[in-house]
Amino acid sequence: MIAVIGDVHGCYYTLKQLVEKIKTKYPDISIYCVGDLVDRGNFSFEVIEFVKSENINCVIGNHDYMFYSNMRDPFSIMAKSWNYNGAETTVASYKEKINRMDEHLDFIISEPLFYNFGDCFISHAGVSNKYKQFFNNDVPSDKELDAIFKKELDDKNSILWTRGSLLNLGKLQVVGHTHRKDVYHDNSSNTLYIDTTAYGNNKLTSVIIDDNKCIEIIEEKSVIDDVNKNWIYQF
Repeated sequence: MIAVIGDVHGCYYTLKQLVEKIKTKYPDISIYCVGDLVDRGNFSFEVIEFVKSENINCVIGNHDYMFYSNMRDPFSIMAKSWNYNGAETTVASYKEKINRMDEHLDFIISEPLFYNFGDCFISHAGVSNKYKQFFNNDVPSDKELDAIFKKELDDKNSILWTRGSLLNLGKLQVVGHTHRKDVYHDNSSNTLYIDTTAYGNNKLTSVIIDDNKCIEIIEEKSVIDDVNKNWIYQF
C-alpha cells in the first residue's frame, strides 16, 4: 500500500496539511508524488525542502525539468519553455535563498522518471501509446525503459509531456500533468489522473493504492496563501 500525491506546484501549506492527513490515517505508509513540485504556486523552495525532509519519493515533472534545464542548460528547448510556464513564482521563492538552489537542482535531477511497482506504475504524464512497439513482446526492464524514455524528454508525447492516449500497461498507471477538477480514472488505459490543480485554487489530492486499485482519495482544499492570483484556474 502506498500514497501518491498529485502535482504540487509550489503549494507548500496545502501539501503540508495533506501529508498530515495521510500520516494521521496511515502512519507508516510510503508517500510518492507525480512531480511538478515547482512553478505557479508561491512556495516552490519550501515545497522542495518539505519533500526532502519528509522523504517523499518524487518522479520528475516537466516543470521541475524545465527549472533544472533553465539553470543548468539555458540554451536548451526545455529551458526556453520555462519562462512561459510559471517560472516567475519559482524565481521569487529563491530570492533570499539563492545559495540553496544548486542543492535543489541536484535533488531534482536525481529524481527518477517513473516508479514501477506490482501495484502501479507512477510517472508524471504517463506512458503514451507511442511506446506500444516496446511492449509488443517481452516487457522491457526498468533499466531499458529508462533509457528509452530519456532519449526524447522534450517530445510532446514523452513521459513528461504527453496529453494523448496512454498505453494500457496491464497495471494501474498513476499520473499528473493533465489537470482535472477531480480525480479521473480512464478505463481504456487503466490510468488514474490525480492532478487536481492545487495552484489554481482547487485542491491537492492523494490516492491510496493497494493491490492495483485506488482504495481511498484524500484531499486538501488549496490554501489561499499558496495561490498566485495570476494562475487561478477556472473550470
